Parts: sequence; structure tokens; C-alpha cells
Amino acid sequence: DMPLETQGKILRVMIDQTFTRVGGSTRVQVDVRVISSSTRDLRRQIEDGLFREDLYHRLNVVPVRVPSLAERRDDVPLLVSHFMKQLSASSGLPMREISDEAMANLQAYNWPGNVRQLENAIERAVALGAGRETIDIVDLPREILESPQTGAMPFVDFPEDGMDMPAHLAAVEQDLIRRALDRTSGNRNRAAELLRIKRTTLVEKLRRLGSIQ
Repeated sequence: DMPLETQGKILRVMIDQTFTRVGGSTRVQVDVRVISSSTRDLRRQIEDGLFREDLYHRLNVVPVRVPSLAERRDDVPLLVSHFMKQLSASSGLPMREISDEAMANLQAYNWPGNVRQLENAIERAVALGAGRETIDIVDLPREILESPQTGAMPFVDFPEDGMDMPAHLAAVEQDLIRRALDRTSGNRNRAAELLRIKRTTLVEKLRRLGSIQ
């Protein structure tokens, strides 16, 4: 977000490892390590003339891409538990539970605001669910409940004598993985993105299911 002029000043400090204080005339030597982050597409920013390409290459020595929360939905339950423990400790109230339906909606949502949005959603849910032991779907923000990704689950016929749920879920999982791989011509990275799981999770599922080529 820095103006190009300021970006140029930062670049000169990184190259020369010196700067002059405002109002001063003496060059000051510095020995620093720069760790920077951005939520912007910097390559696009460069193309649009908003970010200096020379500064980009100077900063982009050891790039680390942090996947969005939508790309690591398996982390949602861990983060929810972490935030609820924090809220319990700060408020002095007992640790709350969260219903399976509410958790399913949290995992299905795309989280455009990433982890901070999830934290705010949990804080809101805890506040609205005061006096109850379990946070339920009614305590979640409207944008989560109304999101297309968090709609009602498809109807599954439930026989009178019950059903083999593990086998049914395994069959559904296997079908979804096969369809994702078919759609991406076997590209596991892209298939994992379509399934909203980590690539390592997909590889483990493929190893476990075995029959999917």
C-alpha cells in the first residue's frame, strides 16, 4: 500500500543498508532482516504500476505462501477450539461445546476474511449463546448461514433397519475424490483445491482408499 516514492526509499535502504534521519545529514548504518507480508497479488500490482518490480525481487528471496482458510478447512475445528479456549479463559466462563451442524457450516464456508473472520464469528457465537452449554447453528453470523457453500445437505434415504454409515461415507468420499481427479485430469494439487482439503490429506485418502487410480 506504500506510494511508489516510499517504496523507492525502502529499496535504497535495503541495497545500501544506510539511511538519513529526517532533518539530519549523517548516514546511519543499519543491519536488519526484512520480513514482509501482503494479501495482495503483487505480480498484478506490478503490472498495474502500483508496486516496484525491483523492490518485489529484493523482497522475494525466500517466499512463503500461507494458504487461505478456505484451502485448509481441516484446520477449522482446531482453530475453533483454540478461540473458544481463549474466550473461556478471558471471560472466566466454562468451556463451551459446538454442535456438529454448526461445525459443518463453519467448515463449508469460504472465509473471505480468513482466520480473523473465523475468530470474530466464534466470539459472536459465544456471546449470543450465553447461558447455553452448546453453540448451535442459530448463533452463527447470517453471511455463513446464507452462503451457497453452507446450504442444506443432500437428502439421503435412511432405511427402516438403519444403514452402514461408515461404508456410506466412504463411498461418498471415494466418489467425490474420483470426480475431482477426473475433472483435473489427475492433477492432485488442483483436485485438493476443488475438494477444499490439503494435498497431503488427499494423498493420504488416496493411499487409504487404494482403489482410486
